[in-house]
Parts: sequence; C-alpha cells; structure tokens
Amino acid sequence: MEYTVKSGSPEKQRIGCVVAAVYLPRKLSPAARLLDEASGGAISNLIRRGELEGDLGSTLLLHNLDNTLCDRVLLIGCGKEKEIDVNAYRKINSVMATTLENNGATEVASYLTEIPVKRRDTGWKIRQSIEAIDTALYNFNQLKSDKTPPRRPLRKFVFSVSGRGQLMEGEKAVREGMAIASGIHLAKDLGNLPGNICTPTYLAKQAMRIEQQYPNLAVNILEEEDMEELGMGALLSVSRGSRQPAKLITLEYNNAENPEQKPIVLVGKGVTFDSGGISLKPGASMDEMKFDMCGAASVLGAISAVAEMQLPTHVVGIIPTVENMPDGSASKPGDIVTSMSGQTIEILNTDAEGRLILCDALTYAEKYKPDVCIDIATLTGACIVALGAHPAGLLGNHNPLINDLLGAGKTSGDRCWELPLWDDYQEQLDSNFADMANIGGKGAGTITAACFLSRFTKKYHWAHLDIAGVAWKSGKEKGATGRPVSLLTQYILDRVNDK
Repeated sequence: MEYTVKSGSPEKQRIGCVVAAVYLPRKLSPAARLLDEASGGAISNLIRRGELEGDLGSTLLLHNLDNTLCDRVLLIGCGKEKEIDVNAYRKINSVMATTLENNGATEVASYLTEIPVKRRDTGWKIRQSIEAIDTALYNFNQLKSDKTPPRRPLRKFVFSVSGRGQLMEGEKAVREGMAIASGIHLAKDLGNLPGNICTPTYLAKQAMRIEQQYPNLAVNILEEEDMEELGMGALLSVSRGSRQPAKLITLEYNNAENPEQKPIVLVGKGVTFDSGGISLKPGASMDEMKFDMCGAASVLGAISAVAEMQLPTHVVGIIPTVENMPDGSASKPGDIVTSMSGQTIEILNTDAEGRLILCDALTYAEKYKPDVCIDIATLTGACIVALGAHPAGLLGNHNPLINDLLGAGKTSGDRCWELPLWDDYQEQLDSNFADMANIGGKGAGTITAACFLSRFTKKYHWAHLDIAGVAWKSGKEKGATGRPVSLLTQYILDRVNDK
C-alpha cells in the first residue's frame, strides 16, 4: 500500500474516490460541503431525503457527481462531532477501508483527517488512519492453497492536510504510521502461525532476518547449553519436556546520540505452544495456545518499527522462547528448580510456565543496566476475568513508568489499566520447601503472577503488561491482534520526543 499526503480542495482531486465525513444530525464536514457546492447541492439533497443521517459507521457511496474530478465520493457517518474519540476515529477509518475494498476502489483521497478528535493533531490522525486501514485489510492466507488477492486491491491512500505548511508533518506521520502498522502486521503473522511452524528456532531465525534489514540492530541467540552455564534453571525446566530446544533471543537497537545511553528493555514471553505440561490444559480451545508467544511477537514488532523509523534511542529486546509439552522428562508438580538469580522455585503448576521463563530473562536483563524494563506476556487467564478483552493489565514498581505507559495507551488507543502490586499479596507465594511457589492460589492470579516477577526486578524500574485478554481474538474473528505493538512504540516515541 502506498500512503502519501497532499493539500487541495476535494472537488479538484483527480482520483478514483474521495472520502468525506458527515456528522449527526446530517451535518456536512468542510470537505463534504465543498463537494456539495461543486455538485450544485446534490449531496445535501440526498442527506435531506434521509439517505445518510451521520450515525457512526454508516456509509453512502456516490458516483460521478457533477463538477468533481473524482469518479466516486464516499460519505462516512461519524456520529456527533464533539464526541469522536480514539476508538471512534479508528472505526471510521476501518469502515472506510472495508467499504472501498468491497467496492473495487484502488486509489483514494481521504479527508477524514479534518475530523476533530480532542487534543489530537493531524499527524496523530494520519498515523491512526494507517494503522486502522492496515488492520481492516489484514488477511492471513499464507497457509491456504488459494492466495488470490481481491480483484482490484486498494493500492494508494492520499491524506489531506490543510495547507502546504503541514506537508512535512504529514509525511513524517506517514513514515511513523507505516512503520508501526508493519510492526503490528509482523506480530500478527507470527502469532497466527501454527506451533509446528513457529517454533523457538523459527522465532530466532525471524529475529536474524530482521537484523539483516537494519544496520543499527544486532541479534544474539543463546542456546540451551549457554543458558545452562548461566544457571537459567527456571527457563530450562519448561523446555525440558519438548523436543524443540529453547532459545534466548536478544535484539539490541542502538541509534542514540550517546552510545552509552541506558536502554529501554522489552522482555517478551515466547511460549510457541503451551499444552500446560503435566498440568495439562483442557482440550477445548487448546489450539489457541499457539498465541502464547504473542508477547515475543510484540517485542519483535515494536523493535522492527523503532528500527524502521530510525529513532534516536537505545532499545533492547529479550525473548525467552520455549515449547511447553508433557514429555516423560517434563517438570512435575512439586519439582523445585533454581533460577538464574539463585532463588529457588517450587513448581506447583506446570501451566504457570510463563513466569518461569520470564524470571530468568528478567535477571538476564540486569546486564544491560536498563533505564526501564517492560515485560509483555500472555500470562494469566485471571487477567481476562478481571479486565476482559479491552485493556491489558499493568503492574510495576515505578510510578512514573506506570503513568507513562497509561498515557501511551490513551494516545495510541492500545490501552492498559493498572492493578495493585501490594506487598499484601506476596505471602500467597510462600512455600514450605523453596524460596517461593510459582502460583499463589485462586485469588488475584494476575497480581500474584506479577508479585512473582517483581522478586526478579529489584535492581531496576520495571513494568509488567499482562496481555492475555488482548493478544488475540476467539470465535469468528479468531486471530492475533498485534497488541501491544502500538502501545510500546508510542511509549518509545514519547520518550524520544520528550528529550
């Protein structure tokens, strides 16, 4: 898809389709008014007849309006003008993309950038448009025998800006939007691949493929023998039951003005398939456990987006990746393992494996002396019970980091919500036989999982994103969402822009 920006009046756009907004109740946007005036009131006449009220997501496609140079005009209902928020704006753009694709449009000029969204500028609207369009048109057909694309696929979007003075800002927003959308696309593709293809070795190869694209990116892969030497007994206890060898993937992007700048470290859970191990999961929906590596996918997506934008910053991605299977040599409930930190862990449930691989990765992160460290994991079903499928769960040991992530979530529309990380919960992890247990009982499962991780993050500022409810969708729309790539990249962009 080609994206570009342009200033100019909508009726003078020589292009396949022009898109403009209509608000409730039957109120034309500035672009729609200009098209209406050029066509001698054709649009307002249709609106008066009730063809389009302006309800959010409603559409009206018009052909060959008089005195306009475009072939078609698509009017999109946006709801009440003063009530349009991030989600509504994304929905409007999604409706635009799917409507145009279904009607065979190939080149489009969008005037949706003039829609007012509170405290959001044109650059933000262009970025959000590109993300929404890419999401709406995403189709995972890599493993289908019929890969036939749409008969006339969309191939060009032109975003309107109010004047030539906004062209540079618009072009910058296009570059950022395309980079973020590409990172989301990558995370979705990796998440949607089945476990027999997307193994720990496959993820390592993908990291090396990304490395070849960007000169400021370096990748290192630790094998099981390397992890054994480092004392990563918690991580290796999970891979013991699988024929797929574990990997610890590190990606380091450094384009900072000061090469000694402390990095932002992202740690992504990479369980490429989670059977639950000896604590076997129920068979229903177990196929969705291929999505248990979406934390890892989001780290790869975010770092590729940062590298594509060539941001002047230092970011390290650490991906512990394993397969959790119930082999004869797999860990058993009651086994005790020693983590890289030296702390011992009683494994009461082998299906609480994500925290076992993360704890060693979080200890490994100390070598980079992080400015902040954020781990991303499809960690607990309890998070879905608590928050549903809308925000990711957020916990951490540093309030400024928590607040920055909450703010980045609001800006990006990829939201998170803070849960308490109080010492009161720590005693639920008490063990009679080891320093801690790997589960904390029935209550507050998301919080006790974060309490477990907090015991390995005392040497730096840390936040934990539990993405179990947002990383993929079930049912008819089954598939990876690519979250929270947008949140992570927005956080990094905010850090860069604040300097």
